[in-house]
Amino acid sequence: MASKEEIRSGHRAARSVLPPAAQDAAAAGIASHGLQWASGLASGRQGTFAAYLGVGAEPPTLPLLTALVDAGHRVLLPVCEPDIELSWVYWTPLSGFVRSRYAPIQEPVGERHGADVMRDATAIFLPATAVDFSGNRIGQGGGYYDKFLAALAAMSSASGGAPGGAFEGVALPTAAVVYDTEVLPAGSIPAESFDRKVDTALTPGGIIRLG
Repeated sequence: MASKEEIRSGHRAARSVLPPAAQDAAAAGIASHGLQWASGLASGRQGTFAAYLGVGAEPPTLPLLTALVDAGHRVLLPVCEPDIELSWVYWTPLSGFVRSRYAPIQEPVGERHGADVMRDATAIFLPATAVDFSGNRIGQGGGYYDKFLAALAAMSSASGGAPGGAFEGVALPTAAVVYDTEVLPAGSIPAESFDRKVDTALTPGGIIRLG
């Protein structure tokens, strides 16, 4: 079995040679299928979705973010903090961005919220370089999302399934955003104790159920 770093490096290399037309087509597919998935989860109501801004050769997500807001949903984007922590800012198409101090990403400008803001969230769009059909995910290697998802799981357990609570003892739905070729056979990605599985892959070609 290839290591996580070998898989990550290989997929990053493949992403780096994608022509602009392929990225544009991917952006349109991700926006369309991602909005459909989100709207289904929101069941006709205003939803709140944690997402991220794809940069460089990552699958483009800006059209998805815009589509979510245009459909009446709220969007939260991450800000990297010290000690591998994430805070969250509500985003609109008028929001500004600045370069992160801690990671190679663009971060939204605005009031920062802690993990408790996820109590109002509907679902989470996650960055990834690969996923497999077992639900294992390879991120960017920084560990921010593993720590964040672990904190959410702890919040869910602590809620005890309280009626009316956002968690009610159940983890939020997650969709890892990848290119179609980055969804791998079950068991392809090494799983470690701190890894958190995802239940869905969002690709330019559609929504794929995992696990």
